[in-house]
Amino acid sequence: MADPFTLGVASGEPLPDGVMLWTRLAADPLSDDPRRPGGMAQRAVEVRWQLAEDDRFTRGVRQGTLQALPIWAHSVHVRVAGLAPGTDYFYRFMANGALSPVGRTRTADDPASTRPVRFAVANCQRYEHGFYTAYRHLAAERPDVVIHVGDYIYESGEAADPVRPLGPVSGQAIRLHEYRLRYARYRTDPDLRAAHAAAPWVPTWDDHEVADNYRGRGDGSQAFLRRRAAAYQAYYENQPLRVRPRNGNLQMYRRRTYGVVADFMVLDVRQYRTAGTMLGAGQEQWLLSRLRTSPVRWRVLVQPLFFARRFVPGPAPNLRTDSWDGHPGQRARILAANAPGLVVLSGDVHNAWAGELKADFLDPASATVGVEFVGSSISSRPPRTDGPAVLAANPHLTFFDDRRGYLSGVMSPEELRVAYRAVDFVDEEGSPVRTVAEFVTMGSGLTSENTSSK
Repeated sequence: MADPFTLGVASGEPLPDGVMLWTRLAADPLSDDPRRPGGMAQRAVEVRWQLAEDDRFTRGVRQGTLQALPIWAHSVHVRVAGLAPGTDYFYRFMANGALSPVGRTRTADDPASTRPVRFAVANCQRYEHGFYTAYRHLAAERPDVVIHVGDYIYESGEAADPVRPLGPVSGQAIRLHEYRLRYARYRTDPDLRAAHAAAPWVPTWDDHEVADNYRGRGDGSQAFLRRRAAAYQAYYENQPLRVRPRNGNLQMYRRRTYGVVADFMVLDVRQYRTAGTMLGAGQEQWLLSRLRTSPVRWRVLVQPLFFARRFVPGPAPNLRTDSWDGHPGQRARILAANAPGLVVLSGDVHNAWAGELKADFLDPASATVGVEFVGSSISSRPPRTDGPAVLAANPHLTFFDDRRGYLSGVMSPEELRVAYRAVDFVDEEGSPVRTVAEFVTMGSGLTSENTSSK
């Protein structure tokens, strides 16, 4: 029989005592028959899973059996509990007589732990824009956790001058089977599968998982709400999430803590957005409460959009209203919480940036209340940007680079260190990776330790 594990394996949502394990059965991953997503028949398939302390599975810890259902595109989400904190485990699946690849996962640290946390940040991976070589290098680093800050897929049709074809369906994704196919296409990339198998992921979404620049309920039409519900379901089917979508909604904002070192506060900047707020009232209240009361060293906002003010000078000077510059009131309230150890991890703009968060962005002498690290993209092409001019117009921003790549960081009780890792090219496979900049903060501003030129 055909291999049902063509889309690989993944884990995510680590807790001190457990993780989520994921796979999705797809004997023919690019089948465009909406009645048979992944080339699978409309019937349940029994899937067995195993978790062990070693990759040969000689020291088994947990195992079980469950049904992969066609209503969820034969995706499997296994909630494993009762594990030891801060511990590596290995897992695999069996179905239809086939054995999946082996994945490595890791539980979060004990609530009292002071152990440093190794993390990576990725975002923006338009398939036809280039190869995912950056993910191969990220996987080799074996971080404790991978943070994905959105644009995992692009719902739009195939881009001009594609590096590799998007097909078999290259038009815009609107219906459920089209979103499912888009995820399947992306997951045919072996480097993306390797990154998922290397470490647990904590993802959030941006707009392209649904529709470009959408907000909240869109135009409010039934057609858009059906589209959004389809996109949310496909996202769940293809990510190691703990919560299923309900009634066309999917709870995404949450927190994942690592000892007394890091509190990752994962935000949803799309589903609850209104004309006046990025997060909506309920999510803002939840966030402000966490910022004020979290007992950890680093309070980390995980979200896709450029958080600091970014004024772009030129013939048509502007602030991007789809970013936090379009919601300065809510941003100001978050900064006014004056949370110690505030860090923002962002993406979206397809260029790498770093900077300090100011109590008043219009006053460079105002207090620094946090730092921000913006990842470029895994493959998505960058816009034309006059980086030096933007840096000059925004003195709180300290770094710009237009290469593809990811962030690699270490948090400890003493300091936070972030390296900007970049590949030389994505139009072919096999690019080397290099550190183009490295920053360190001890909670009061950024210090550049290494910045290399092209």
